[in-house]
Amino acid sequence: MAEGIQPAGKRLAGATLRVSLLTPLVFFFLTLVNLNAAPLESAWAQFARLIDLTSDPLSASPARLSDHVIEELDRMAPQKQAEVLVQRAINHYEGAIEQIAQRAGGWRGQINLTPEFTGMLTVAQNSNDLRVRAASIEVFLAAYDLPKDSGSFYQLTQRAQDEVGARPWALWMLGALGNRGVEPAAAFDTLREYAKNGDEETRYWAVSGLGLLGASETLEPLLDIFHHDPSARIREHAACNLAQSGMLTQDQRMGAVPELLKFMDDPSLDPTTQGWVYQALRDITGQWFGRNPAAWRNWWAQHPAP
Repeated sequence: MAEGIQPAGKRLAGATLRVSLLTPLVFFFLTLVNLNAAPLESAWAQFARLIDLTSDPLSASPARLSDHVIEELDRMAPQKQAEVLVQRAINHYEGAIEQIAQRAGGWRGQINLTPEFTGMLTVAQNSNDLRVRAASIEVFLAAYDLPKDSGSFYQLTQRAQDEVGARPWALWMLGALGNRGVEPAAAFDTLREYAKNGDEETRYWAVSGLGLLGASETLEPLLDIFHHDPSARIREHAACNLAQSGMLTQDQRMGAVPELLKFMDDPSLDPTTQGWVYQALRDITGQWFGRNPAAWRNWWAQHPAP
């Protein structure tokens, strides 16, 4: 048989499939052609309205874990449970975060951070819902088999001290563990010290850990780092953790505004860093007055922190 030529039966089957797929669509448009112009325009307007990306959010179905899904979770391996629930949490399914809280302890040492799952957790870490971010922290702790106790805290501090290669991971996990209520004050002191380290990579991950703590006490060191660190990369990272990244609430972030207002026209800051100041103010407050210090201060005088 010549290459590229299919048996008649296969050609017929393929043609039938294509026709069956196209027929409803062709019928729809042929029907519209037979209508007068006004109904045609009305039908198209209705169709366009349904797919309008500028409309208010439209739910496909209630964003809630059903009893059926929860029963199915019990039959899944821990890895699959974690993947399903993190995906549902990202999509704001009611009950997903609670299920993660209930099951994460049982996942310890039984789930793997595959590239796909790590990507999913990264999305969760950037959710606009801090509960989703907290749920992702619980999953990371389970994946690294770290119990939420003082033993894990001291294990991490020892590794940060003794293993330079493991230090970035250990500093991030110290912040994560502190956020979940394990030795938060000691974690803060440890991370603040590492944020003064001569190694740029160490300072970067110490800033990440401080951001993860989610404590108001982190505002002062983060602001200091933003203003004074010799590395532009670290200054920007501190600004991100003040404005959007990490586990600070919006109310806590608002506490950084008075100091950021002082930074606006600080002559010791280079233009790039001053640009990050304005960006941080916009991210925290949801307002934008350009690079106009007077307008920002006037707004703040009328809208002080809660």
